[in-house]
Amino acid sequence: MFFKKIHIRIKIVLVVIILLFLLIISKVIYIQVFDYNKLNKYATGLWSRNLPIEADRGIIYDTNGVVLADNVTTTSLVLIPNQIKDKETTAKKISEILDADYDEIYKHVNKKTSIERVHPEGRRLSYEIADKINDLNLPGVYLVKESKRNYPYDTLLSHTLGFVGIDNQGLSGIELMYDDYLTGSYGSIKYFSDAKGEKLKLSEVYEQPQNGVNISLTINYEIQSVLERELNNAVSKYNPDQALGIVMDPNTGEILAMASRPTFSPSNYQNYTIEQINRNLPIWSTYEPGSTFKIITLATALEEKLIDLDKDTYYDGGSITVENARIKCWKHGGHGAQTFMEVVQNSCNPGFVVMGQKIGKEKLFEYIEKFGFGEKTGIDLNGEGSGIIFNLDQVGPVELATTSFGQGVSVTPIQLSVL
Repeated sequence: MFFKKIHIRIKIVLVVIILLFLLIISKVIYIQVFDYNKLNKYATGLWSRNLPIEADRGIIYDTNGVVLADNVTTTSLVLIPNQIKDKETTAKKISEILDADYDEIYKHVNKKTSIERVHPEGRRLSYEIADKINDLNLPGVYLVKESKRNYPYDTLLSHTLGFVGIDNQGLSGIELMYDDYLTGSYGSIKYFSDAKGEKLKLSEVYEQPQNGVNISLTINYEIQSVLERELNNAVSKYNPDQALGIVMDPNTGEILAMASRPTFSPSNYQNYTIEQINRNLPIWSTYEPGSTFKIITLATALEEKLIDLDKDTYYDGGSITVENARIKCWKHGGHGAQTFMEVVQNSCNPGFVVMGQKIGKEKLFEYIEKFGFGEKTGIDLNGEGSGIIFNLDQVGPVELATTSFGQGVSVTPIQLSVL
């Protein structure tokens, strides 16, 4: 009886062992067959390391295909600290070639990271320095491709193009506004190493970077060059605090050229103040438009059929009094009897005051708003101003009168250009 019980127990233990063995075999089969891709992905993630390869930013062209901003290929220094055997020697040799502080390079060499970019000392190296580093053939020291933004015409169109930072990110102008399009996607050289950073004997994988999207502007390089030249001549002759110019196609509204002074070099932006870089005068500065604003008053009066240019007349005695304000004509003694066509031809301030009175403040300021004054045009550049227009409840007879001939309000050059 005793031996019979022992025999049953042995059978039970044997069955349990067989079942456990079958479970283990089943689990191994499941891992090898069904869960292989998932686990392999995890394992590859633990082994793999990426040396980043920077993509080129998209090229910026003028309307005729002239390159206004492109890229120059350079190299940068990247370290894999775990692969560096002699850290002191490596730091010493690299610091000598880069003419950099030994202690700073030693910090890079000893970083507890899988990959360490030597910044800023090792960024965008010349071919000569890159060759010297490459000839050392030091373990854990790598050179990777990097792209540097290049502006072939230096200061030309600088405020409009803008500039990029050390990591090729757009910081102003077109470079900033279209950064999402111009920026490409990084590629990499994928290599494999163990937990100690030792390189495994597995084939490296090259992932090609995706370059950014190219952009074409309405700017015409030839016209832009002429505008830049004439602004330089004006600055040289008259030494103004600032100067600007806009050239626009009146049929389409396309901006063919735009520039301002002072200017800056996008390739060397670090040598300029924030104020010099950000003062894109055609879209940023505001000024009292004066007689150029009279076209708004005229257009409103004609559209509302409040005057007949040839039949309606006005006598200009040299000034007009509105409440206690005396508004003079530019011509001493005035122009005498005129049709409103002659008021326009003579740019007669008192005549435009009368025109504004005929329109009334509600209607005049309604049209001013419809023409886009007091708000941004929406041009694809950062830092645009909106100008200053009276609130309607602040407009009395004098404000209506001065606004009629372009005083007491402020506009940006780009607002007036798009009329």
